[in-house]
Amino acid sequence: MIIVTGAAGFIGSCLVARLNEMGHMRDVVVVDDFYKDYKDPNLDRKFVREWIHRDIFLNWFEQVPGMIDMVVHLGARTDTAEQSVAIFDELNLNYSKKVWDICTRYQIPLVYASSAATYGDGTLGYSDDHSLVHDLKPLNPYGQSKQDFDVWALAQKEAPPFWAGVKFFNVYGPNEYHKGRMASVVYHTYHQIDRTGSMKLFRSHRPDVKDGEQQRDFIYVKDVVEALRFLINEQPASGLYNLGTGQARTFLDLASQTFQALELDPSITFIDTPADIRDTYQYFTQADMTKLIEAGYDRPFTSLEDGITEYVQEYLKSGRYW
Repeated sequence: MIIVTGAAGFIGSCLVARLNEMGHMRDVVVVDDFYKDYKDPNLDRKFVREWIHRDIFLNWFEQVPGMIDMVVHLGARTDTAEQSVAIFDELNLNYSKKVWDICTRYQIPLVYASSAATYGDGTLGYSDDHSLVHDLKPLNPYGQSKQDFDVWALAQKEAPPFWAGVKFFNVYGPNEYHKGRMASVVYHTYHQIDRTGSMKLFRSHRPDVKDGEQQRDFIYVKDVVEALRFLINEQPASGLYNLGTGQARTFLDLASQTFQALELDPSITFIDTPADIRDTYQYFTQADMTKLIEAGYDRPFTSLEDGITEYVQEYLKSGRYW
């Protein structure tokens, strides 16, 4: 069986969709906070073996370890504006340690979600080289919680037979409808255009970066799922792996392509970045993808243009889920 935690969330539900497509219909166990029913549509019409609430999952896991082939631990608190360290310690750090410990004791492979937020302002670059990890300085408690677990994992003398911490960069695509403020800029651009005919991007608050020319490594969720599938099936060397496209693009590129996917002329203005995230805002991210590619991953990444066009025309316009 394959366990997917955070399965009702954005990336988790897309992974379940892909596992179903691959023939995993009766051997997928989904774990999440199922009290939050606003995420339920993400798992509609998907085939799973069992639904386990996250509060009882660890106890359940201890009872059935011999039946589990792989754990993909994507469940986490992902709100980058949340400032409570205690919440992140509970849900992102300590919970993940318990999952790791069970996988280690029963020798179950583990793939878990880290984040590009661990790289902070990018001063030290975006390499997933283990020798650089201890020096990284995340800009918010969310990023710090992911960093803390990465550091802890690398320090463990006992580990699962295979493990991979995946540093997701800026993911966009279907099934993120529930994320609200934390949804991708593609999602927000589409809905602003639908409501107002225009898009407001965050203004740059740095003199060396023009408005709209902040850059991120945007990756389509279907590419993320394919990379996760590779790690699940191939199980290369254990460690941390970046997951982006390796190509930074501007927010102007992203917004303009969303207009183009709607066959509209761009209408873009700028507003101040909200004060609560302004000091921790990343102006540039770009994944160094060398390690994953050298591990054997050779699938090309979807271009920003093609990814946005598919997302807008096949999902956002109809509200369709994957």
